[in-house]
Amino acid sequence: MSARVHVVTDSTAGLSALEVLRFPLTVVPLQVVIGGTSYDDGSTSSAAVAEALKTFTPVSTSRPAPQSFADTYAAIAAAGAESIVSIHLSGDMSGTFEAAMIGAKESPIPVRVVDSRSLGMGLGFPVLAAAAAAADGADQAGVESAARARMAAVSSYFYVDTLEYLRRGGRIGAAQALLGTALAVKPLLTISGGRIVPLEKVRTSSRAIARLADIAVQRAGDGPVQVAVHHLSNLDKAHTLADGLAERLPQAEEIVLREVGAVIGAHVGPGMLAVVIAPR
Repeated sequence: MSARVHVVTDSTAGLSALEVLRFPLTVVPLQVVIGGTSYDDGSTSSAAVAEALKTFTPVSTSRPAPQSFADTYAAIAAAGAESIVSIHLSGDMSGTFEAAMIGAKESPIPVRVVDSRSLGMGLGFPVLAAAAAAADGADQAGVESAARARMAAVSSYFYVDTLEYLRRGGRIGAAQALLGTALAVKPLLTISGGRIVPLEKVRTSSRAIARLADIAVQRAGDGPVQVAVHHLSNLDKAHTLADGLAERLPQAEEIVLREVGAVIGAHVGPGMLAVVIAPR
């Protein structure tokens, strides 16, 4: 028997196949274009994007078409769901939220479209909370409420080797002011109000990573917390960061270590490290 409420998200949530299969949950992919060839996010590797960026091969991304959402919602309705909660990456970073809103107008069942104001597991944690609520039998308002509660708790912090990739993609927001000194600093960034903004400037990558861990521990507090560590082509340092957080946050329910997908990777560039903290 299918759940009354089905949850939809997009590929930037970075969910595993097992997580998607476990719940009444559907993922609509964004697209990444590498050297003129378009791929669904998830169908090509993050390593391919990292290599393309390193070799100056043109890389761009695009949102799903509104019709993709309309078709997805119709298929979910045909499978027996009574309503949908569709949760997506920040509307200030992508037109995906807008495309979902347009697609929802054609849905045969009610759709509530939610802007997570985040991405990566900053989106993924709220989506999983919503999907768990749907699996437990919550109505549409209850599923949306579960998502919004996790959204309110989530904080995302990240380090990039260079701001150049964010600049190229137009996602740099208030961090644009750091470009003049980008060669002299290793910027720590955060997501605030759905946008990427500067947090701190650190002189070396090792200090930046250490500071990233300190900020994450402070934000986590003393109670139960969900934690994710993201990276792009930086697995060794991501493991070191995750292991250090595991020692310092024994109350963490789990520390998810996951490479970002091709679409996010195209904008942050190789070497990126991020921590997502979501206290319960």
